[in-house]
Amino acid sequence: MAWGLANSKQPFLWVVRPTSINGTEETDLLPEGFNEAVGENGCIVKWAPQKEVLAHSAIGGFWSHCGWNSVLESICEGVPMICKPCFGDQWVNAGYVSQVWKIGLELGNKLDREEMEKTVRRLMVEKEGEEIRHRIKNLKKEIELSITKGGSSYKSLNELLVLIN
Repeated sequence: MAWGLANSKQPFLWVVRPTSINGTEETDLLPEGFNEAVGENGCIVKWAPQKEVLAHSAIGGFWSHCGWNSVLESICEGVPMICKPCFGDQWVNAGYVSQVWKIGLELGNKLDREEMEKTVRRLMVEKEGEEIRHRIKNLKKEIELSITKGGSSYKSLNELLVLIN
């Protein structure tokens, strides 16, 4: 994964939690020479506030396990995704993101440096990624309209409140 990110030549922020593998520090998880190869093109941190990061205008994509909260946060901020589900509903969510809504790309089962590099570049610099960004921006606008006064979600929530009161 690390060399795939580096070889993509795209700037990135990567959260590597030291607790991912017991008894290691985040720097122990990265291959030798990785930090030097990436230079200032990458920023590796132990933690970052996901919603605030996704809301930043510099973010061009989000590599996610596709838990439902992460998917919603990414859609609401208009950030396309690279999906790598691990278990449970993440597989279904990733399928919707990549195949139904077409607002992201799913990494295959073979997670090696070539696949990672190729997928990052497809999302960030190729025409396919441009089309994905266009679709997710439109979906973000639809969501914003639905939650504003008079929107479908706004109306449904108010109807529920009337019903339970």
